[in-house]
Amino acid sequence: MTIKSKFNIVLYEPEIPQNTGNIVRLCACTNARLFLVGKLGFSMSDKYLKRAGLDYWKDAEIIKYDSIEDLYKNNQNSRFFYLTTKSKNVYTDYAFKENDFFVFGPETRGLPENILNSNKETAITIPMSEGQRSLNLSNSVAIVLYEAIRQNG
Repeated sequence: MTIKSKFNIVLYEPEIPQNTGNIVRLCACTNARLFLVGKLGFSMSDKYLKRAGLDYWKDAEIIKYDSIEDLYKNNQNSRFFYLTTKSKNVYTDYAFKENDFFVFGPETRGLPENILNSNKETAITIPMSEGQRSLNLSNSVAIVLYEAIRQNG
């Protein structure tokens, strides 16, 4: 089966190079675009970043923006979904469409409150056992991305 759907993964201020490298590989394998937004917690030449992405870098479409405002300005009329542990809106309750954007925050702190508060209707979560903090970032991206792909055939 070949995946033709086009979705957008946004990593807002990612901190761990291995997660980003894994997500580069995921995006290459799913035809998703990867947006890196804000200050990165690592260098793009980081050996762990490169190792995690293996030889998939050439196949991934990666776009860098300095701010979330630049992302919005350059993608007007797009739908954005914000992944967080601070929402009761479960990701499987939404109907995703091609070209939707899925925004993920930094590994240690998540998306800023001002972004979540401005987007409560599209702040979504992946259910977890009570008392657990969060899933790994690259796992979370894969879960949501494959649900969007599944919904769109």
